[in-house]
Amino acid sequence: MKLSTLTQAIGLFLSLVAVEGSEYSRTDACKPHHPFKPLPASQARTKTCHVANHGNGKDDSANILSALEKCNNGGKVVFDADKTYTVGKAMDMTFLKHVDLEILGTILFTNNTDYWQAHAFKQGYQNATTFFQLGGEDVNVYGDGTLDGNGQVWYDLYAEDPLILRPVLVGVIGLHGGTIGPLKLRYSPQWYHFVANSTDVLFEGINISGYSTSDNVAKNTDGWDIYRSSNIVIQDSVINNGDDCVSFKPNSTEILVQNLHCNGSHGISVGSLGQYKGEIDIVENVLVFNISMFNASDGARIKVWPGISSALSTDLQGGGGSGSVKNIVYDTMTIDNVDYAIEVTQCYGQSNLTLCDEYPSNLTISDVHFTNFRGTTSGVYDPDVGTIVCSSPDVCSDIYATNIDVTSPQGDDDFVCTNVDDSLLDVHCVSST
Repeated sequence: MKLSTLTQAIGLFLSLVAVEGSEYSRTDACKPHHPFKPLPASQARTKTCHVANHGNGKDDSANILSALEKCNNGGKVVFDADKTYTVGKAMDMTFLKHVDLEILGTILFTNNTDYWQAHAFKQGYQNATTFFQLGGEDVNVYGDGTLDGNGQVWYDLYAEDPLILRPVLVGVIGLHGGTIGPLKLRYSPQWYHFVANSTDVLFEGINISGYSTSDNVAKNTDGWDIYRSSNIVIQDSVINNGDDCVSFKPNSTEILVQNLHCNGSHGISVGSLGQYKGEIDIVENVLVFNISMFNASDGARIKVWPGISSALSTDLQGGGGSGSVKNIVYDTMTIDNVDYAIEVTQCYGQSNLTLCDEYPSNLTISDVHFTNFRGTTSGVYDPDVGTIVCSSPDVCSDIYATNIDVTSPQGDDDFVCTNVDDSLLDVHCVSST
């Protein structure tokens, strides 16, 4: 591996990432990297509205919408401390403009699964639905209060029927300019965030946690899923969950993720991509920096469906789509008890490797850099600590790995490398069998 070549490449990439002079006050000089583009400043807030609270589990959604309408265009809506606001109706909040939501108390979504399956907002990707839609222009949500998705009833119901529609806790849909956090997010039925069709949004100071108390595992509880969005920043947060810590779904571009503590996850993931035949999925210009990854299946992960339809599970199947993954940097990751430090696969959702070879992925992967990884794997795949496997050399190029100091508990450091230029990989490559 030519270290100088990688250093120059990353230096060029970071020169594109670093945007000096951002007007946004909460992106300060102590952050290691700046957004791809300056985040817009918020206008002044000149009025305050407090959300009325019924108490005793009575639905407060009408009170919330009333306060938002009253203080929209230049105000602040306050959810008072030591109060629990119950939400039993789906709320469309995509009309917001120049408004803050200061959440000091708790917002609790009801456990009426029949209602939410029928009325939660359908987002048109992987059967995603959301309790609410937060969108508009210049919207800030903060206060270090709690959003509680009442997830246990959903974890138990999903174990009986994997085709139920489980709402995402936070739906950021069509938001252009704004910040989310600090906030505590608890017990989401599915993903914690779905960020779609949005630009120029900062997530900071998010604390995620919520495990099942029964034998039925809380599944698919991704921290963030980014979709058709650009110039998104996720930083300075703690995620305790059971699926991807952050996932870059189709058409995620100019994404900065830095300073995260991830525990119990499936890693920081590009994908899955290529799930839908006829769709073109693009993920480009992503920087992931300074991640601590504990007790996870993966550290850094790129997952692409093969060129033929397949089924990963009852509620997740697909393949045959096209597109590209380009200009991705994973820089500085500490791992502990992680199955694979790095996993690149173009055979996601298909256990038949022969079929993947026969129908290689239609997506290309290029200009990917993994650098400065440290730690110890779980030993699940010993002697392998990582895998970089492409379905065809024609669709993978310029994948680099350098300064990778990762071993299994037994001291092994093998990487399975297939259909890639292993001269660019400063790891101990072995062939797949």
